Amino acid sequence: MREHRHPRTTAIPIGALALALALTLTTAGAAAADPLEPGDERPAPAPPSLPAPTGDLAVGTTTLHLVDDGREDPWLGGDRELMVTLWYPTPEDTGERAPYMTRAEAEASLAGLGIDDLPPETLTGVGTHSVPEAPPVTVDGLPLVLYSPGSGVSRVWTTGLAEELASRGFAVAGIDHRNEASPVEFPDGLVEGCAGCLSQEWELGALTRSADVSFLLDSFEKGAAREWAPILDTDRVGMIGHSWGGAAVAQSLLDEERVAAGLNLDGPYYAAQLEGEIDRPLALLANDQGRPWEGWDERWAGQTGWRQWIRITDSGHSNVLDKGVFMDELGLRDLLTPEQWRARFGDLDPARGVSLIREYSTALFAHHLRGEESPLLEDPEAVHPELVVVASGTPAP
Repeated sequence: MREHRHPRTTAIPIGALALALALTLTTAGAAAADPLEPGDERPAPAPPSLPAPTGDLAVGTTTLHLVDDGREDPWLGGDRELMVTLWYPTPEDTGERAPYMTRAEAEASLAGLGIDDLPPETLTGVGTHSVPEAPPVTVDGLPLVLYSPGSGVSRVWTTGLAEELASRGFAVAGIDHRNEASPVEFPDGLVEGCAGCLSQEWELGALTRSADVSFLLDSFEKGAAREWAPILDTDRVGMIGHSWGGAAVAQSLLDEERVAAGLNLDGPYYAAQLEGEIDRPLALLANDQGRPWEGWDERWAGQTGWRQWIRITDSGHSNVLDKGVFMDELGLRDLLTPEQWRARFGDLDPARGVSLIREYSTALFAHHLRGEESPLLEDPEAVHPELVVVASGTPAP
């Protein structure tokens, strides 16, 4: 692959600005002006639908609650806990579809926006393409892709990406790291706050998430989720991270030998993620708003394996999220100012942004986990002109 010369970037630390970009729908527009007149009621639209997966396989899903009693949660103490949604190929397509989120999560999301005239079914009833508790396909060694969200963002907001990968023959584990995502319903109740976000100890969070990844893989192999061991390949795992989760991808590549390839969706790198070389594949999909995050140049220089740096034309920080598509369909763009919308979703059609990331993610892991050829990775701009190559190639030894 060719090596492109890229301009030296001036990085913006992921402090208050990054937190503002990454926060969930529950907080993103709470202070925005409501264009409705007093006493008016917002019409209750039908729930939106996710773009259909393009693969040949039906998709099943289940939810796991995992507790690591050997580690303390760094934010509020107690055992470290994860909520994990697993999406996977299934031979059964019963017509039943999984809810997008729980009713408590939907109620909290709407309340956080100050919307009291939309029913929670607007979010619980989003048209997913996953069959709840369906049996997985009977194969050995499904390639596994992990997903770590941005600060304050729940795993459910990338259901569209996960369903696409599952329809293409991957198992996908979306991870909600407790006290780093909200609102998330754990068995002991709804967690509405992001204590980790408030601390702004981003480097610590990336280190903690890397330990979460190792715990999750151990759980699949020999722990509480070991019933999945016969069908999952946990020796060569892919990992995607958005924003704060992108830092966790780099940290996991440094810490965890089972993570074989990574994709950073517009996330920064802190000091711990810049220590040492990364000799396994790592790609970066960057925003097009002139906001490079800290550590990009330094981490690029320390990558000795396959690497690719792509800027998605007209994109914002959060184009991977289903949220932009939903807000468009529900007529809720007005909950953000034009500047807020552009920072999150850019000037790109939200559905197009999700589609580009789905296709690139599939190509990346099909190539690096399954050895498939990929014209998209060879020449991204020739396949989709929005995928502008900033730099690409494997460094010479």
